[in-house]
Amino acid sequence: MRFVEEVVVEEFLPTFRSMLAEALRDRGLTQHEVAEALGISQSAVSKYAHGEVSRRDEVLDDDRVRELVEEVAAGLATGEMTRVQALVEAEVLIRRLEEGDLLARLHEEAMPELAAHDGYVRIHDPDSDLRRSEAVRASVRRALRRLTNASGFAGLIPNVGSNLVACLPDAAAVDDVAGVPGRIFDVKGRATVPGEPEFGVSEHVASALLSARTAGLDARAAINLRYDADLVADLDAAGYDTVEFDAEADDGIAAALAAADPGSLTPTVVCYQTGGYGIEPITYVLGPDADAVATAVGELLRD
Repeated sequence: MRFVEEVVVEEFLPTFRSMLAEALRDRGLTQHEVAEALGISQSAVSKYAHGEVSRRDEVLDDDRVRELVEEVAAGLATGEMTRVQALVEAEVLIRRLEEGDLLARLHEEAMPELAAHDGYVRIHDPDSDLRRSEAVRASVRRALRRLTNASGFAGLIPNVGSNLVACLPDAAAVDDVAGVPGRIFDVKGRATVPGEPEFGVSEHVASALLSARTAGLDARAAINLRYDADLVADLDAAGYDTVEFDAEADDGIAAALAAADPGSLTPTVVCYQTGGYGIEPITYVLGPDADAVATAVGELLRD
């Protein structure tokens, strides 16, 4: 893991300071005066002057950086710009270069995983898509850990496999839903999770969640379990509303939930179907988040 601040300190600032030191020396300032102006040691200025500091070509060749270097050097050399003003101007440029620009590209180079999110995003933005999506993935990861560590969970997995999914607040498509790639399977009595949660990898359970949301259910997570009348009864006894739907009907979950008045249901709801021609009976647990879903499943695993 590498922070963009590290890129600024290790990649941008050495190049920027060396350019500025060079520009100040070109304007007749002594090594001591350059050190005073930049707030660095004379030995650092000497290293810049003798090319002992590694510089990034991408920074050297950026016109905006070059223009700011010239502006700041001229201002510091003549006394028309204070060190505080110079710092402010540099900080403003750095913030701009962090937002999908030069520093963003250098950050992606240092941490390639960032490139998977439709290019660089504003990772400092608390409302950024990246922050929201990573929070959703983390919620699935935590709930999976709870379930796979619970004795007996593997016995709840249907023949088609299970999946635990969670979606973004404004989810409208499968790509907005994070789940387990390849599903969760019972392998010799152990629930096996083949990979880290990803978006767009669940078709079946994600579609069920989206259908429920379309019907007006305020759900953000779901899991599919094997159907058993006793399991449904146990969840009903634990205080969760249960809704049966037609497995062979078009969008059966949405139709059943709409008829049940989603606004009057418990926050975590159990939807189930008892099978159909070539269709395995399935139980869905839908809740406000992955943790709530895991809690409901946990009711079935109590001794």
